[in-house]
Amino acid sequence: MQKRTEAKESFERYRDLILENIDYDVLASDPHVDREQLDEIVELVQETVCSTRSRIRVAGNDYPTEVVRSKLLKLNSEHIRFVMDCLKQNTTRIRNIRQYLLTALFNAPSTMSSYYAALVAHDLAA
Repeated sequence: MQKRTEAKESFERYRDLILENIDYDVLASDPHVDREQLDEIVELVQETVCSTRSRIRVAGNDYPTEVVRSKLLKLNSEHIRFVMDCLKQNTTRIRNIRQYLLTALFNAPSTMSSYYAALVAHDLAA
């Protein structure tokens, strides 16, 4: 019973940390942000961070859970906006939205600045 209570408390602590890291209140109050999608992202991050598995599959690769947890806990509001913008612009059919979202969130910190740099370069060339 105590182990279950500890797990639940840990689950809630991680949720609070994630909400704080991504400035959830600011994002949720933005009229351009889809609140339902935001809540789905928070839930996915929380479930993944709290996973008890030793490895988590992201983009076809198995990573140690600690690596995935560390990357997801570094997400901030700009990463979340970036992922949501990418989802809006996607025109291909996504068969496994959960895996797609997890991959986008996992990669956001390392791809966001390159994405925006390429976008600016494209706009300047036009």
